[in-house]
Amino acid sequence: MNILALNWNDLKNPYAGGAEVHLEELLRRLVQYGHAVTLVCSGWKGCLPEEKIEGIRILRFGNRYNFNLVVPRHLCRIAGREHFDILIEDINKIPFYTPLYLKMKRLVVIPHLFATTVFQEINPLLGTYIYLAERPLTRVYRHHKFNVISASTADDMAARGIPRENISIIHCGIDRSVYFKDPAVAKFERPTLLYLGRIKKYKSIQHVIVALKKVRRQMPETQLMVVGTGDYLDQLKRLAASLGLAEAVEFPGFVSQGEKVRRMRQAHVAVLPSLKEGWGLTNIECNACGTAVVAADSPGLRDSVDNGVSGLLYRYGDIDDLVQKLLAILGEAQLRQRLEQGGIAWAARFDWDLAARQFERLLQEVVGS
Repeated sequence: MNILALNWNDLKNPYAGGAEVHLEELLRRLVQYGHAVTLVCSGWKGCLPEEKIEGIRILRFGNRYNFNLVVPRHLCRIAGREHFDILIEDINKIPFYTPLYLKMKRLVVIPHLFATTVFQEINPLLGTYIYLAERPLTRVYRHHKFNVISASTADDMAARGIPRENISIIHCGIDRSVYFKDPAVAKFERPTLLYLGRIKKYKSIQHVIVALKKVRRQMPETQLMVVGTGDYLDQLKRLAASLGLAEAVEFPGFVSQGEKVRRMRQAHVAVLPSLKEGWGLTNIECNACGTAVVAADSPGLRDSVDNGVSGLLYRYGDIDDLVQKLLAILGEAQLRQRLEQGGIAWAARFDWDLAARQFERLLQEVVGS
């Protein structure tokens, strides 16, 4: 197949996140299987307008602020001069609404949609713009095929009016050559919690910092690592200082992949407190590294945790429930070890090669329909 893919960012973009990891893990494998792939995405200051990375031809236009406005004419021009069998349209921000101007077969990929979650993150004016921009999605894409990464997102799409028969679920995989338990790497001497990911308000990392204050009343040596960068970092630092936790919370910022994996292996508990996610890939990666997880019982995260087996779920926003779950794992070595072993077995179920072959078959079905 000759495949045209559309996403806001590619992995080299400074604003890339989990959605870009998901899509490009699949696209790279499609190239290996013999398909041609062209990815159209936004650019950034100093980027190359065109380059080839691991067989994927990447074309960049506009920037993160105007990409959805400038991309229609570029897509029409590209599709007009070259025959593509299918369009993979990845919607993880404002939809591009390509059916309105581009007639071709398409598969719509959705990690998750913002809906009202957007108001947790940005000012009401911009939040209203993004919220309203999502509203016509069902009407425009109703008769197209959708692929999502969790049952939570499938339920969300069905609730919006997308027919269930048009929704397929393919879970994310993990890179087993990177994420695995190393018996030579011991846990930290002090009880250690880990948050790893983008530092955004809707990720609710502030809940973990508040919980840490209560955890330390019973386990005073407990520390927290908040690994990653984002526009909510300064607020979190101020919160930690105001609670007298400046010495107990580390903010190392962006770290290398090797350093990231080392921290995953050495932490006692990984915590994901988000209001909403598409999946929760970090849960699986930490499990593979031999670390139990505690996550909010929220869309996406509840799909990536086998509750009571690979980790524990707590009621989103319930700080006392979060504290109880953290103390249970930190204070009961037998429970923690059982969750660590269960997590390794759980993570073994998720594989990028398997996901890519399922994705390839889905594309072929859409092309042949």
